[in-house]
Amino acid sequence: MSTILIAPDSFKGSLTSVEVARALAEGWSRARPQDEILLCPLADGGEGTLAAIAAAGGWVDEVATVTGPLGDPTSARWLRSEDGTRAVVEMAQASGLSLVPADRRDGVTAAAATSQGTGELLRAAIDAGARRIVLGIGGSATTDGGAGLLRGLGGSADRDTAVADLAGLDPALGDADLSVACDVTNPLLGPNGAAAVYGPQKGAAPADVATLDARLATFANAVEAATDRRVRDLPGAGAAGGVGFALLAIGTRFAAFALRPGVELVMEATDFDARLARADLVITGEGRIDAQTGFGKTALGVARRAAEAGVPCVAVGGGVEPDGIKALATVGAIAVPVTERPMSLADAMAAGTGPLARCGERLARLIGLAAESDRSRALRPLRRVPGNDRGSVVIHPSFDDPIPEFDPEYAHPEDPLR
Repeated sequence: MSTILIAPDSFKGSLTSVEVARALAEGWSRARPQDEILLCPLADGGEGTLAAIAAAGGWVDEVATVTGPLGDPTSARWLRSEDGTRAVVEMAQASGLSLVPADRRDGVTAAAATSQGTGELLRAAIDAGARRIVLGIGGSATTDGGAGLLRGLGGSADRDTAVADLAGLDPALGDADLSVACDVTNPLLGPNGAAAVYGPQKGAAPADVATLDARLATFANAVEAATDRRVRDLPGAGAAGGVGFALLAIGTRFAAFALRPGVELVMEATDFDARLARADLVITGEGRIDAQTGFGKTALGVARRAAEAGVPCVAVGGGVEPDGIKALATVGAIAVPVTERPMSLADAMAAGTGPLARCGERLARLIGLAAESDRSRALRPLRRVPGNDRGSVVIHPSFDDPIPEFDPEYAHPEDPLR
């Protein structure tokens, strides 16, 4: 019997990490029902983070009414630990792109979307007594530089008028340790900044991007003057449309503050290392294993941790590309596609959990085949070909030295080849 740790990310837009993990486990159990399976669904700090952490147990669902990305009230979930001291907050719940209807994702909305609800949700967790908080900032709809977040935390801030009065920030921030799950390293401004890189995904046209970048620059001047800290160029400042920038700027207001790779924070919250210590094989995965996999996505994070523990790792992907295969190979992991035949992205996303379950079954059968092969080799008797003594040592009967030393020039007098 083997112990298999299944720790995938979600397949974005299709299946949660919980659904992916369960499907792989179902397929594996068909082929190897004797194995112990440990489920540890993961996330990178974006949409699905709450579901992944909640699945590990020990958490209570909470709901708060906050300001949505378009200014309307929305109900947002967050997690509270059973002892009430810890919380997990997901920006996508309050200010996520998924809350914006597809037909409203244009330049106007990209400019107007607010992160205020995220600040309100964070404040709700602090007010409820949480003192160690994980905030995932992936999947946002915003490019407001974090102005809305600052308002939600009690400050007065506006990107377009370059106002940043932080005197009213909730003093309770000083009681909380905040860890921000952030998997991007973009600065706030410029060609690699929040507006240029992520604005188009939120509906911004090229002209909108230029306007947004200029507004973010003037707002950054105001925030940095108010905090006496220059943080616009720090890695992660451009995350979530500038929410990373705002949090970096007020980081000293918290008892402790850090931007960290999302997968690491989720691994800690789900007790990944304890499960890894029991595993003989790790299966991870994500919707696409491609060039982005090498920049800290979940599959690489899991594969790296498995390699450090000396545990083999397989990563499954809805789509697998050469760059992703190479990235995983650097840490000894093998990438395996889920798809069974050529199909469009839409068809693959609509296929549900069936292909994943069948992929899990194929992997289990391959492992079983390898195990059988190893057992067969161990039990197979050594075969000798008559007249072929290569590989054996023959001592001549008349050789009387019990501990001979090798002499390349020596030839026994009765040696027929002498």
